[in-house]
Amino acid sequence: MCVLGQTVVDGLFQNNEDPLGKTVRVKDLPCRVIGVFTPKGMSASGQDQDDFIVMPYTTVQKRITGTFWLDDIFCSAASRETMAETTRQIIGLLRERHHLHAGEPDDFNIRTPEELIRAQLQASHLLTLLLASTASLSLIVGGVGIMNIMLVSITQRTREIGIRMAIGATEGDVQLQFLSEAVVISLLGGIFGVVLGILGSALLQNTLHWQMQLSVQIMIFASLFAAATGIFFGYYPSKKAAQLNPIESLRYE
Repeated sequence: MCVLGQTVVDGLFQNNEDPLGKTVRVKDLPCRVIGVFTPKGMSASGQDQDDFIVMPYTTVQKRITGTFWLDDIFCSAASRETMAETTRQIIGLLRERHHLHAGEPDDFNIRTPEELIRAQLQASHLLTLLLASTASLSLIVGGVGIMNIMLVSITQRTREIGIRMAIGATEGDVQLQFLSEAVVISLLGGIFGVVLGILGSALLQNTLHWQMQLSVQIMIFASLFAAATGIFFGYYPSKKAAQLNPIESLRYE
């Protein structure tokens, strides 16, 4: 005998066929379906709570797994307020059944929903730090690339700079010109990155069915931060261009 989750029912039976009384095979063991669980959806950890089959554990041990122990036991407290007392009672019962003395450590693990949530939060925090570190490294590499591009551009446009300064352009005008070019390059890169992130999120959501939540404020902040990166790394090249000697620049070939 067995009881099926809704996901298993959807995978084995079609056209709203009633599974009750039908026989399914779990490995080589035929099992008669005596019930179907009410759909529960996804758990807090992202696991499908309807993708399972419930059978007598003695049958599973003897006919399927060939073991004589239980790997996991799921328990439910009567209410949230009684979870601490229920956990204490479970620990006491397991220690008694495992014949553990007072000074011996537990040879089992008990996981409560609070512990799972804390573990998920810690994993999320570590992932956030990892992504922030990767993004910071990418910004530094991109900023150095922008600075090198601007320095090469100044070398190639030395005569142009000399002509501009000879006809009345000030150092501030030249510096603003190259600084604005650096900002435009970095801003275009930031916008391209935001678009790529949106497309990547949509792809993951459609293929892996992950829940993605995009924030317009974060996208705007990312674009502005990219522009600030251009200002920071473009300042030195623009300053160097503004300090060129107009006469030497006109003679440059």
